[in-house]
Amino acid sequence: MKQQGKKKATIYDLSILSGCSASTVSAVLNGTWRKRRIKESTAELIQNLAEQHQYTANLQARGLRKSRSGLVGLLLPVHDNRYFSSMAQTFEAQVRSHGKCPIVVSACRDPQEELSTVETLISYSIDELFIAGATDPDSVHVLCEAAGIRHINIDLPGTKAPSVISDNYEGARMLTEAITQRFSAAHPLKPEELFLFGGRNDHASRERIRGFRDVKTALLGGDTDSCIQPTGYSPNMTQRAFEAFYEREGKLPRGMFINSSINFEGLLRFMAQHPHETFADIVVGCFDYDPFGSFLPFPVIMIRQDSESMLAKAFELIEESRPAVKIHLIRPELVHPRTALNGPLDSIRDVDA
Repeated sequence: MKQQGKKKATIYDLSILSGCSASTVSAVLNGTWRKRRIKESTAELIQNLAEQHQYTANLQARGLRKSRSGLVGLLLPVHDNRYFSSMAQTFEAQVRSHGKCPIVVSACRDPQEELSTVETLISYSIDELFIAGATDPDSVHVLCEAAGIRHINIDLPGTKAPSVISDNYEGARMLTEAITQRFSAAHPLKPEELFLFGGRNDHASRERIRGFRDVKTALLGGDTDSCIQPTGYSPNMTQRAFEAFYEREGKLPRGMFINSSINFEGLLRFMAQHPHETFADIVVGCFDYDPFGSFLPFPVIMIRQDSESMLAKAFELIEESRPAVKIHLIRPELVHPRTALNGPLDSIRDVDA
């Protein structure tokens, strides 16, 4: 009996069940397995498993499609982040300027949800897919390649398709230097007073940590593993990390490099539970930009990632017939305290009420 509420099988489910690679499963399901010289017995096994586990795929997405739908997709990790919402706004404007229709979806940093969402987009016969901040971009590549969909990685790189990302190392260098220079010569920042909070084990975080540590070592002459406090991209986990630090040290670090606006929210939640004196002598650097953060009562230096230039480069590359699989770095911008920059919403015309 069919189970109620059961999610349909994905290509990766069939890959595990059959013991074959995801690309082999894709080739069987889209009918190109003979060209790849896959054994007929293997094809029959996968087809039987697909039927048994109720795998369905839109027939329009099988094989290399003969017509173009005019739909262009953007896969985001989350929506509730100024960086990604700005990226979505810029993406939609770019797609419409090409006379096409944008589709923007998120997968909540869940690798299985990413694959399921991409399969759904393929079923709608999208022409191109921009993959932003995916946890497993190479697995998404396998699906796109099998369906003949042009695709490109943004924000986080993959190894099988071109990638356009922020120069996270250089951005971290700029931000760390700005934090240390904010302190006066009379009361300089000490090595044990500068910490990095947030992030996880992904390319962006690793590059930011590398830039942070290089500058800290060069300018302050000291660095230890304890100065890195990874919390994932979670406000709650970041808040708990600050609570633990405060309970242990009786104060916050004077200098703080916060890995994203999501982690910065965790710092603000911590501050809401403590008196102003707790954070009277701090300088914060955030590797994300939000104009509201710039006007807090303590100095907040930010990095604005140039999503407009990233997308412009990505649209340029995706038009090439066979773009090289390489990483293209886009330099971010340092934003000093008490600064508010223009953004994608400025391009929307004012409408009279």
